[in-house]
Amino acid sequence: MAKVDRSVLEKDGVRQAVRDAGHGHLLMSDEDVAASLASTLGAHPKGKPIWVFGYGSLIWNPLMEFAERRRARVRGYHRGFYIWSKINRGTPEVPGLVLALHNGGSCQGVAYRMHDDKFEAELAILWRREMVAGTYMPKWINADIGGATVRAIAFVVNRSKPGYTGRLDDEQIVSIALRAHGAYGSCADYLINTAASLELAGIADPRLSRLARLLQVKAKPA
Repeated sequence: MAKVDRSVLEKDGVRQAVRDAGHGHLLMSDEDVAASLASTLGAHPKGKPIWVFGYGSLIWNPLMEFAERRRARVRGYHRGFYIWSKINRGTPEVPGLVLALHNGGSCQGVAYRMHDDKFEAELAILWRREMVAGTYMPKWINADIGGATVRAIAFVVNRSKPGYTGRLDDEQIVSIALRAHGAYGSCADYLINTAASLELAGIADPRLSRLARLLQVKAKPA
């Protein structure tokens, strides 16, 4: 399919392309996606600002309109490659990997404050992007922003789903990243772009940096 941009998400183009390819069984139903968003918003006090915590591609390619962007840290979760991607960064035949939050440790990333007057439309686009196969659980978690604490939506791995990888070592991750390509592009680009965006933001993630270096070495012709 064509490059995934905001216009594709607005038309729900990724999910339609998956159906057209005969892989509709991999998708959450439209009703379940809508129910997930409604449930998440229902758990947040009305009138309070809505923040979204980004830790992967949302940092370098948010594809949503927002009022404010701030560096942030969440505690009790860490970033890692814990989800098989059979749509976004891979295929059913050659699955890729995407990042997720997993219990334990802490994670630095970026928090986006949504516009008060159009957060529902923007979050609907975000749900079409992230809640494709149901391997994420949207949760409200505390994010530290410049000494203040805000409630933010974050996408945490659903360990009850078959898409949960468990813990993979560096060699496994890089080997998978080098061969997988999906609707959003290659798994390798996803890894490299995320590592670069963290470095540009002054956010240290030693393991992701190590994975990016190893991938670049392995990608070089012998």
